[in-house]
Amino acid sequence: MKSFFISFEGPDGSGKSTVLEQVVAQIAPKLRAQYLVTREPGGSKIAEQIRQFILDPANIAMSAKTEALLYAASRSQHMAETIIPALEKGQVVFSDRFVDSSLAYQGVGRDLGIEAVKAINDFATSGIEPDVTIFLDVQPEVGLARIAKDHGGQEDRLEQEKLSFHQKVYQGYQWVNQQYSDRIEVVNANRPLSKVVADCVKIVVNRLPKELLKD
Repeated sequence: MKSFFISFEGPDGSGKSTVLEQVVAQIAPKLRAQYLVTREPGGSKIAEQIRQFILDPANIAMSAKTEALLYAASRSQHMAETIIPALEKGQVVFSDRFVDSSLAYQGVGRDLGIEAVKAINDFATSGIEPDVTIFLDVQPEVGLARIAKDHGGQEDRLEQEKLSFHQKVYQGYQWVNQQYSDRIEVVNANRPLSKVVADCVKIVVNRLPKELLKD
């Protein structure tokens, strides 16, 4: 059976994790295939350990290149242990973030350059890309305000970055969205959660191969 790979992207505070959880809850009963929900950085035992290094607020001395390489290393392990085996079994894979995050955050936000970051991630993923990506579009100011309200001073290292960094990341995402417009579907995430989820469910159902859906 054909497999399918869906990633969810968006700036910090866009609501990715919540939206993804609710989308999967609505999509799962419609699926003929098994499915897997995972996240980045993380998604496997070793990749989750790397996640702790990356996001630990104590690691303020981490260089931009080290950060980018750690993300790629985590992603490589995630692919080897989790994503590739699931795809080989014909499963539908839902991932909270993938390579587009690195292009936006490290390529543009950290000024490393899109091409350099894409190169190390192409190596990490063996060139495997999602079949469809849903980008939850929200302004950085809105996303950061949500995080401040919800996390109560427990923000991770990247969430603690200045607004100017998150604005650059958002600009990076705009470039990525245009460059890969055939793969990326943009959803307005400034609306009530139910409307955002409904739009995402519609996109996933329309994009999934018919043989993966129940009649």
